[in-house]
Formats: sequence, C-alpha cells, structure tokens
Amino acid sequence: MTATALVPIANGSEDIETVTIIDILRRAGVDTLVASVHDQPEITAARDTRITADGVLEECLDQDYDLIALPGGPGAKHLRDCAPLIDALKQQRDRGGWYAAICAAPAVVLAHHGLLDGLKATAFPDVQEDLPDRSRADERVVTDGHCITSQGPGTALEFSLMLVEKLCGKVKRDEIESRLVMP
Repeated sequence: MTATALVPIANGSEDIETVTIIDILRRAGVDTLVASVHDQPEITAARDTRITADGVLEECLDQDYDLIALPGGPGAKHLRDCAPLIDALKQQRDRGGWYAAICAAPAVVLAHHGLLDGLKATAFPDVQEDLPDRSRADERVVTDGHCITSQGPGTALEFSLMLVEKLCGKVKRDEIESRLVMP
C-alpha cells in the first residue's frame, strides 16, 4: 500500500522547505498532495517563488493521510490560523498518525495549538522559546512519538529523509539519500 502525505502551504511558506518536503516524499513514491490553505491553489512563497498546489485544503480533507507535514517561514501564521488544518492535525495526532513541522511551524502552529504538549521538539532558533519542551531544541531533527520537527531551511533534507524513513522504512530512506549525493 502506498503511503500518503498532505503538505499544506500558504503565502509566505519557506521556499526551500516546501519544495524539499514535496520532492523527497515524491522521490520515495509517497502519494503527496499539496494543498493551499487559501482559496486559490497558487501561493507566493517567502522568497517570491510561485508554487501551484494540487488544490485547496478544504477540498483535500475528505481522507486520512499517513503524514501531514508543515513547511515553516512567515507563512506558518496562515497555517496556524486555518481552522480546518488544525482540526485535521488534531485528528492526526489522536489517531496516532504522523505529523511534522519545520522552521517556525513547530512553535507557531503545533505548540500554539497544544500539538507539542508532552513532546520534545525543535524549531527555528528565533522561536524555540515557544516550545513547551526545549530539552532537544539544539538538535537538527527531533522525533518524539509520531511527531517530527526540524530547525529550518538548512535541515530540510534531513527532515524530509526522516519523513521517508518513518513512512517507508530505512531501506527506502537510504536509497533516496544515496541518490542525493549527500556526505
């Protein structure tokens, strides 16, 4: 059975993180749906990259996903303020599904809505003070329970590879990693 992932995006989503998450998941064969939290599929990312989502979020919530992964950047505030997304994230947590966030999103979205309560996490250094448990905040990628968090653009590949490992296994992660010519 093919793993599924939902990647919600918004105006101001961090370019590198957004594209890296989508690219690595798709390389691994994960059925990845990109959904805009706005009422149109095209967004303008933080560095003015235009990205066209597969659809708008409210049209993509009629199924369960194995993973919901949030990019960071200034667009995290739009993710935070999207009630249908927050409901989906809480349902994901409650049913034991994977959810993940990078950069500002762990603090701005997940912590803000109690989705990191009782979990260790990391985030972009400027927002780490908003994490409920900062004991592992200096780590580049943190997995606790079914939640994966990461620090920012420079950790986007490691983060995305961890998403692949949790969804598809270590063999698939190693296969994808070897083709990226990583150190």
